Amino acid sequence: MKNKVVILIDVVLLVLLTCCAQMNPHPMDMTQAIQNAKTPTDHTALAKHYEDAAKEMLSKAQEHKKMLQEYESNTSHYGRQALDLQAHCRNLISAYEQAVKANMDMANSHRSMATEIK
Repeated sequence: MKNKVVILIDVVLLVLLTCCAQMNPHPMDMTQAIQNAKTPTDHTALAKHYEDAAKEMLSKAQEHKKMLQEYESNTSHYGRQALDLQAHCRNLISAYEQAVKANMDMANSHRSMATEIK
């Protein structure tokens, strides 16, 4: 009986770890890619990577804006946690929007480098 409980706990932990694992691993080693960027094609690829990251962050910000609207329109449903949930969403929206700006700045920088090299 004790072995079954230990096995069950192991399986649950394995499932939790699998669920929490990052599903979208970083497609490139950014440090190496930045250090090796010498051609316009290299800088264009980096710019595209940063633009893709910005799009992903923008999508997440929009998702949290929808969640914020839900929390604001149904505060009675969420009780005392409504204010915490709203603040959490606002903080995430702000962080994602800053990430969008930072990624777009990096993309613009690499696009600029690509045109300067030509």
